Amino acid sequence: MNPETSQLMATARHFTLQLSSTPRGARLARLLAVEQLRSWGLEDSIGAAEQIVAELANNAVTHGHVPGRDFRLRTIVTGSALRIEVTDTRGDRVPLAGGRSPAAETGRGLLIVEALARTWGVSSGPAPQKTVWAEMPLS
Repeated sequence: MNPETSQLMATARHFTLQLSSTPRGARLARLLAVEQLRSWGLEDSIGAAEQIVAELANNAVTHGHVPGRDFRLRTIVTGSALRIEVTDTRGDRVPLAGGRSPAAETGRGLLIVEALARTWGVSSGPAPQKTVWAEMPLS
């Protein structure tokens, strides 16, 4: 193993949780992510991170729901960045970059993520999964 890689993994903090693909699961994702960030002493980043988790978890429950399958939340802190990942089992439904118009009545969640995150994107696989992720700088 590369010494730089093992040092990065040793200094990274991560939190992974599997939750039911329900509105309650999305709410728990937000609440538990906030508590984890608080336990890591990242209070200054909680507001933006909470909103990103809420939007991504809600999208997983609303658009990525498959009956009987859960979604996964993962937060990773390395150096001066926080990465938030939400994985669901609807790899066939990939969100569009830029989301919808701000004037639309629905579909503004990814516009919020885009405004709060330094970058965001979608990773495919393993089938049938997809992961929507966002990275934000830590205060």
